[in-house]
Amino acid sequence: MNDQQHPYDPYYPQPQIIGYDEYGQPVYQQPQTQQQPPAQHYDPYAGQQQAQQAYGYDPYAQQQPAQEPGLPPQYDPYGQQGYAYPSYDTGQQWAAQPEPAQTPAPAPVQAAPAAPMAAPAGVPGQRPASERSAPPRRDEDDRAYRTEQFSFIEEPDEDSEDVIDWLKFTESRSERREEARRRGRNRIVALVVVLVLAVAGGVGYLWSAGLFPGSSEPGSEGGGAATGPQQRDTIVVHLHDLKHGTTSTALLVDNTTTRQGTTVLLPNSVVVADAEGAGTTLGKSVEDDGSSGTREAIGNLLGAKITGTWRLDTPYLENLVESVSGIEIDTDTDVPDTKKGAEPLVRKGEKQTLNGRAAVAYATYRAPGEAEAKQLQRFGAVMYGVLRKFSSDPEAATVTIETLQQILDPSLPEKDLAASLARLAEHAKIGDYKTALLPVGQDGALTEGASDSVVKDILGGKVTAPEAGEVPRVSVRDGSGKKAAEAARIVLINGGFTFVGGADAETREESQVLYGDDAQKATAVEVAKTLGLPASSVGKGKPSGTIAVTVVLGRDYKVPGPR
Repeated sequence: MNDQQHPYDPYYPQPQIIGYDEYGQPVYQQPQTQQQPPAQHYDPYAGQQQAQQAYGYDPYAQQQPAQEPGLPPQYDPYGQQGYAYPSYDTGQQWAAQPEPAQTPAPAPVQAAPAAPMAAPAGVPGQRPASERSAPPRRDEDDRAYRTEQFSFIEEPDEDSEDVIDWLKFTESRSERREEARRRGRNRIVALVVVLVLAVAGGVGYLWSAGLFPGSSEPGSEGGGAATGPQQRDTIVVHLHDLKHGTTSTALLVDNTTTRQGTTVLLPNSVVVADAEGAGTTLGKSVEDDGSSGTREAIGNLLGAKITGTWRLDTPYLENLVESVSGIEIDTDTDVPDTKKGAEPLVRKGEKQTLNGRAAVAYATYRAPGEAEAKQLQRFGAVMYGVLRKFSSDPEAATVTIETLQQILDPSLPEKDLAASLARLAEHAKIGDYKTALLPVGQDGALTEGASDSVVKDILGGKVTAPEAGEVPRVSVRDGSGKKAAEAARIVLINGGFTFVGGADAETREESQVLYGDDAQKATAVEVAKTLGLPASSVGKGKPSGTIAVTVVLGRDYKVPGPR
């Protein structure tokens, strides 16, 4: 409330508001008694007061100062009067002020400061009004600004966007080119690595198979020859028929070089050397010498390395067949049941399904008067059927062997046996498996064909000159007609030779000492001297199997008498 008002006197004439000062306070009209005479003082609001009386008062309208007589008209740089510009500092609107004149008009007492007068157009030293631009706005703290400073550019610059897009395009294209070069280098490196590995693998395979020039030994015919550098894993399995007290022996051979599996059936009648060097049959050696002595005797006879022995009793064979859910084989005969009037356990025919009990009956069956080879063939068929159903995974195979809970030989623990059977099962599943019978004569000695078909090709046995410290192996065939084999065995053992085995032969007049390799000629001569035979009895021939020297006794052999 202004002190000039009289709120308690309603009849007192209230001063009239004629405008507002620069601080937003109202400016009141002064009483007539306080105005100066027109001759001495100029009232800039006189014309305005008359306009207000004529048209009414608008407090927000822009007030125009009165024109002083005798002066040129004021210049409005913006070509219009009463235009208000917004204030960004106080939020209030202020009237656009014209350019101040060189001689400002005196301000009335207690009135708002009047707007400065525009400079005359013809003042010397100044440019015409049409050439002069609007002066900058000035606030209370004398800061100059223009409206253009507060206008923000919202439209994007198309040229700058084009430049940015071009830079992005060139950068992405360079990156793509670099990525393509990097991928190309990686492909080249990978291709080179693959080629190197392929070449190395091919050379390694040729070398291991004996096909690489210079890798085979002299006299060998390619990598398939038994004398080639082939790797084999051989285990011996003895099937014990607890019901009849008989045994059946076979060799399970895994040729890791040719990826071929073979079951070699060994007749019980084959002659081997016992622990003392005496000749005995295989069946008797299994009973007397046990697993380790028989394994060594078989290795000496065939010249093959046997890694372990698997004793398989008939109850364990039955459990093994049941663990693989039965087998399917081709049978060559009917196997009757032990119970009278019962159906046969096994029917003759192709693809016969056998459970554990039937498989054991078929593997051990031997008809009256039937050759031993027939029963061995049935045992081999059962083993082949088991391997076809056996797991080729070593871990699963180990679990199967562990479930049998059989007592194994220390030379072949469960893990090693399972691994060997798993590899053989892999061959049997794809058909790379066969069964062979070791040829043996009536006297129990190996036939001439056994050396090539089984010993060399399958087992990899080879007759070589004895190495340093190795004792030559000698076998004896008795054709003297006077049972002189035992006497000859004692003489040979005392002479420092290893007696492999003895057998009977057809009666003959003259004795012979046979060697197969020229390197064994000196050994044959020593054997003849030890037995008291003439040097003319020594000759090159076919020794039994892989034996270094074979002696065939005749009637001329004199049995040494007691000393």
